[in-house]
Amino acid sequence: MTGPQVLEENVVWGPTGLIPTVVQDAADGRVLMVAYVDAEALAATLASGEVHFHSRSRDRLWRKGETSGNVLRLRGIAIDCDGDALLIQADPVGPTCHRGRRSCFDPSAAAPEITPPPATPLPGQGFEWLETLWATIEGRATADPAASYTARLIAGGVDVPARKVVEEATEVLMAAKDDGVADETSRAATRDALTGEVADLLYHTLVLLLERGLPPSAVMARLRERHKA
Repeated sequence: MTGPQVLEENVVWGPTGLIPTVVQDAADGRVLMVAYVDAEALAATLASGEVHFHSRSRDRLWRKGETSGNVLRLRGIAIDCDGDALLIQADPVGPTCHRGRRSCFDPSAAAPEITPPPATPLPGQGFEWLETLWATIEGRATADPAASYTARLIAGGVDVPARKVVEEATEVLMAAKDDGVADETSRAATRDALTGEVADLLYHTLVLLLERGLPPSAVMARLRERHKA
């Protein structure tokens, strides 16, 4: 990422004193939003560590999250080869989109997402697929409880998914202990059982977060904060 002095010296401001800016989640590169920055907003971002923009509708400095609390914590800024566009990497605290979605580019009923052809998976643990699971849970939250297990959990209030989290956590413990004493002939079975129990725990934890109205991005932000400590 570009240093502050080099950045400010090389920005090519547009005719109205603005430069288009793309914001990415620093954790996984997901594009969160696109907005405009002027010299005042850039200086405020660099000085405060929280992303600022220029609001074209209100014609003033705008700190992202100033009313919602869903701020963007600066991780780095890059400038493109022509100097006329910025790329900001940030840690989002809560959903970035004003509609309550993680990204302004997340699909909606009015603007369905176009699914690209399958790509070669990137190396790693595959955590990005949890976004798909979260979107599925969100979609089923308003379904008929008689036809959806997820909807039934949420309709039961906080106690129902919370108790399932406790139940699944206990089963993870038992499966882990079984795997710990397994010999080579039974290890495949105990490892499979542990995998299934952890999957159940992750799913029910996400359901509990949705029931409480707490986005997983807030949890991820907390983990990143603790990682820096």
